[in-house]
Amino acid sequence: MNKHTNQELEQILESARRLGVELNESDALQWLTAVSAQDGEELKMDLRTGVFGHTISMLDFDDTDLEHFRKIGKLVEFEDVPGKVETALALSGSAAQSKIQTYPGDADYFERVNILAESREEACQILADLIREKALSKIKGETYQLMEVKFGEYPRALHHAGELQSPGSPISWSPEEVEAGVLTAEAENGEQVEVRWEDAARDPGWCKLDWVVADPVRKQLVNASNMLDATWETPAGELVPLDGYLDGYFQEVYLDAESIPIFSKLVKHVSGDALDEYVESLEKEVKKYTIKKPNYGKAAKRLYNIFRLTGRYADAAYLRELFDEPTTVLYQIGALIRTIDESFQPESEIDPETILNQADELILGVTGALEGEKEEELVRKLLQFRRLLADDINRGELSGHASAARAEVINIVNNFFYEKLTGVPSIKEYLDGLEP
Repeated sequence: MNKHTNQELEQILESARRLGVELNESDALQWLTAVSAQDGEELKMDLRTGVFGHTISMLDFDDTDLEHFRKIGKLVEFEDVPGKVETALALSGSAAQSKIQTYPGDADYFERVNILAESREEACQILADLIREKALSKIKGETYQLMEVKFGEYPRALHHAGELQSPGSPISWSPEEVEAGVLTAEAENGEQVEVRWEDAARDPGWCKLDWVVADPVRKQLVNASNMLDATWETPAGELVPLDGYLDGYFQEVYLDAESIPIFSKLVKHVSGDALDEYVESLEKEVKKYTIKKPNYGKAAKRLYNIFRLTGRYADAAYLRELFDEPTTVLYQIGALIRTIDESFQPESEIDPETILNQADELILGVTGALEGEKEEELVRKLLQFRRLLADDINRGELSGHASAARAEVINIVNNFFYEKLTGVPSIKEYLDGLEP
């Protein structure tokens, strides 16, 4: 670690003391030493567990809950089809950064799906069939419930799901719409428009599936998603991303060593500018969450990924510690309020005891993170929320109460992260330098 980095760390330590952030100097130095000592290898594999990923990403992964994530992975993953479909499943988001994300929000997965076909049209149809078959086979069970599928792009401006959807934006399908294979939207002139699954297959775009999953042992709920990076492999061996872009691998931890051959084949085609493009996309999201739709908790998570990949290691070390602060448990609570709301629906087979237990954990989390009037107000909202959960007749009627409690949580989290980010001169300077 060089003299310049040492000076930066001292400045960060001073900022942390001033802002009341408990930054563990020993842990910060250990991480800075590890990240500075990279030997040039971009990929690292853990021989004991079989997981692998980008070298810096592996520094943030804790395998304590690996079996738990592999179990959920069995629900969300797509299977290989010999000679036709090759897959590689990874953890992403906060689940892949479990050493620092003490209070992760969701169980996010990322899966590379490579389809061998004679034509792009055939590859798109195979993908459409795979996604629909997966959704229909995993609509609901005792421990899970499908919430939505993103597949295809709106052909023009249409009103759907209560909002105006712009042309080219991802189509969100409810389980019922996936089952029917068609959804009804409304054009701006009031005309009723049917969008069929087979029509959406022509341009699959950004594909993602979302479930609510219950763990009957832990009595916990989690939102589990699987985002697909689908490619068509031509008979000549060329790789064509079906959404127009082959994703990099800067925030994934792959769960099975047997995925190495398909992973290696695909990443050879990742653009040489992939890191710059990834950072640029993160910066756009930071602008969104600090300027257009303020959510400084989400901004902080993206800033960490920017800083760790662009050599701003001292700033990254500060954010690593910030995510461990008690108030950041509220970030998880905000996500779980939504998850509980989604699980508490008519016809849901998820155990009510698990839902109630999760609500109790939310209330305990708030009492541990807050005090005074803020604690009282939020606990009151959550108790009202829980009372509705305890009465099964209210299934499907929580959204208003859930939204009110979640908005209060998000406001508190937003203020916390705003203060802790803008209070560090180097981070504030970076944020000020982002053009609107």
